[in-house]
Amino acid sequence: MAGTFLSVGVVVCTATLSVSLVSAGAAAVFSQRLAGAADAAALAAADAASGLITGDPCGRASEVASASGAAVASCDLDQLVATVTVSATFGRMEATASARAGPPG
Repeated sequence: MAGTFLSVGVVVCTATLSVSLVSAGAAAVFSQRLAGAADAAALAAADAASGLITGDPCGRASEVASASGAAVASCDLDQLVATVTVSATFGRMEATASARAGPPG
């Protein structure tokens, strides 16, 4: 009987640890995808601000972010430098990522 309880305890602990590790891994992947969306949106805004592509810089950032499943939370332009913050929902939590792009220097 003691062996049964020990076996059940080991299985429960292993299952709990597995679920925790999978959740942490999924959150890490989501974070990297959101950071990539922020980078791409900031690059699109900087390109539009410099005139390399047509359109409103923040509008271009919004288009790129929405293609990645995110929404632009803020978009700031300082001459040719664009700072974009995007947000998306992971589970029940709101996650954000920011990126900055512009000419070198």
